[in-house]
Amino acid sequence: MIKFKINGTEFSANKGETILEVARANGIYIPTMCYLPKATPSASCRMCSVEVEGQEGFVLSCNTPPVEGIEVRTDSDALYKERQNIMKMYNVNHPLQCGVCDKSGECELQNKTLEFGVAEQNFAVRDQSRKKKKWGVHTYDPALCILCEKCTVVCNETVGNEALFIKPGGYKSHIDINLANCIQCGECISVCPVGAMASTEFKYSSNAWELKQVPSSCSHCSSACSLNYEVKEGTVRRVTNEFEFSSLCGGGRFGFDFENRVLNKDEDSFADAVENFKIAKNVIFTSNITNEEAYLLNELKKKFGFNLVNDEAKKFQEFMESFSSTANISQYNATLKDVSGSDFIVSVGCSIQSDNPMVKFAMSQAVKYNKAYVSTIHPIEETPIANVISQYIKNEVGSEEAALAMLADMLVEDKSSQEEFFDSLDLGYLSGESNISEEELDVLKLKYARVKKPVLVLGEDVINHPRSANIAAIAGYLQKNEIFKVLIIPTLTNTLGVSMICDLDKAQEGLSIGYNVKADYTLSAKSEGDLDMPALNQQEGTFVNIDKDLVVLNAAADYEGYELNDIANALGLKAENVIEYTSKLGFKEIDFDDLDNYYDNVGNAHRGYRIEPVKNRKRPKLQEVDDLAEYNGSVVYSRNPLSHFNVFTKDCKQLKDKPDLIGSEQFAIAAKIKSGDNVRFSVDGVEFTRHFKVDRRMKGTVAYNPTFDVDAKSASYRYTQVKLEVINE
Repeated sequence: MIKFKINGTEFSANKGETILEVARANGIYIPTMCYLPKATPSASCRMCSVEVEGQEGFVLSCNTPPVEGIEVRTDSDALYKERQNIMKMYNVNHPLQCGVCDKSGECELQNKTLEFGVAEQNFAVRDQSRKKKKWGVHTYDPALCILCEKCTVVCNETVGNEALFIKPGGYKSHIDINLANCIQCGECISVCPVGAMASTEFKYSSNAWELKQVPSSCSHCSSACSLNYEVKEGTVRRVTNEFEFSSLCGGGRFGFDFENRVLNKDEDSFADAVENFKIAKNVIFTSNITNEEAYLLNELKKKFGFNLVNDEAKKFQEFMESFSSTANISQYNATLKDVSGSDFIVSVGCSIQSDNPMVKFAMSQAVKYNKAYVSTIHPIEETPIANVISQYIKNEVGSEEAALAMLADMLVEDKSSQEEFFDSLDLGYLSGESNISEEELDVLKLKYARVKKPVLVLGEDVINHPRSANIAAIAGYLQKNEIFKVLIIPTLTNTLGVSMICDLDKAQEGLSIGYNVKADYTLSAKSEGDLDMPALNQQEGTFVNIDKDLVVLNAAADYEGYELNDIANALGLKAENVIEYTSKLGFKEIDFDDLDNYYDNVGNAHRGYRIEPVKNRKRPKLQEVDDLAEYNGSVVYSRNPLSHFNVFTKDCKQLKDKPDLIGSEQFAIAAKIKSGDNVRFSVDGVEFTRHFKVDRRMKGTVAYNPTFDVDAKSASYRYTQVKLEVINE
């Protein structure tokens, strides 16, 4: 520990900490304009300057670590004058349009102009003609830009897409974009301290002080990111986040208008719903649900004996059971923070860019900050993230079990506990059939020998694989033997929570009730069923996210109809509000209103609580790797475009992607179709009609088929051989 003083008080710093970080951790204010804790300091504003006794001139606290015994002053007449002069420079030719600027009321330039008493401008510079630019969901006004570099830093480091950059030109310098690299996430909007980067849709629609902030969690994927719904007159107008410490993808930031507008209660339909629950054989639901409602459905199952059906969550539940049997603990042990802090990442069975955007963000940060080596084993090369991937191993479709087995054989030194399994491996056959060469594995092994923090990331391809049980067991074995920390990406928003709470069944013949799933009787938050239900931005409750944290969901948009809890009360369960079940979920007996939901000064997340794993003592044997199946002809891969996740994002007006079939030119030739054709095919009994488009960046003979317009998530393997029928007439 390094001991030094700030304003006469002694503090301790860890190696690598800066003066600014220590000050913030101890509640000492140092002003900044360009500093972003989640990224590398750009040191462009100089507002964070401090004085160090015995040091001539000022020191930048954002990128300067303390040394033993120094004495730092954060405020003095000289520092005030320095910061005031900086603000005068920032205000040169800055347009006086605060009355109509979107940032007014939450503008850092506005705040610090007042803080440092800049009441007039003593000098001027001849202004330049600066044209506004529209880049999809965000617009850029260079006349308002102060070139703090926050947007470029967050785009390059946090997101990792390298879309934004500074186009130099002296006083004419401005931000420019490589639009092909932009994923429309809006991170640049969130970090902009002024009104230069703004939401195209939100612009000029409301003042900041007219909006009520409702802290909540994103309901679109298993990261369940922290966000604030900003509400006016009962309607969500935009989404923001604690941008210094957290991030959002485009779906989380712009896919907020999915509420179910219900202004009254339909008593007749409610009575029908209650009677149908009494006679139902199956209740089918998805994992886009709170823990409390999942618990409630499980309690109703106990009371009425119906089958509780969620095929996707049951598949994940079974995967985790097999995983824990060899890991000897109930959970995977990695978090997103482990991924971003890793120096060696191997991903198997996941579409990194779309399955869970925060996993991709974390990988980007690992590459930027730790120079991490990232190897992805996947049949489809994702060229848009080539800057993140160090080694791309293109395995054959269906060979994920072989890939994990060869990985284990290569890295595990003491194989005695699973000797039969390793002796059974025909590495030549597996290599040939999987298309994973010994040379590729040798490179991987060489890199692995030099690393300290390896992480294995597993996705939906392996969770829903026909051999998922053995794949999970191999992964658990790798975690148990400390070959990797393992991160398993839950399939939907609350798949992990549902799998831990519910006793799930297979559907049987008889009356089925669907909760946001079409069935004989349907409860729908999309106004597409027999009784309306609230959407997730209209509910209170909790999720269990990818980090195994139980996080808070708060209601933002107005809703006046019936809820699932009303049905449960009519059927004999008693709770005035569904959040009364939060303390009964089986994790920790903490009431909903006692759950934390904030970030502290140094960025530590205080969101709910971490669910602790349970140890077990099972010692199962790994099974022999099965013969590899062949996937010939036209193969489609169930994978959503960026920012889309489910039927609730489908109708969000700022999310523009359409449910098109996307393939390479090679796929089009093999399938005998052309870009612009309409095609029909079936996957898991669901018939799709898609418009086909060629993406020249794609390679190989597998096409992307989106599923965000399908109400129930499939629990089948994501690759499917299909027969394409052209229907252009």
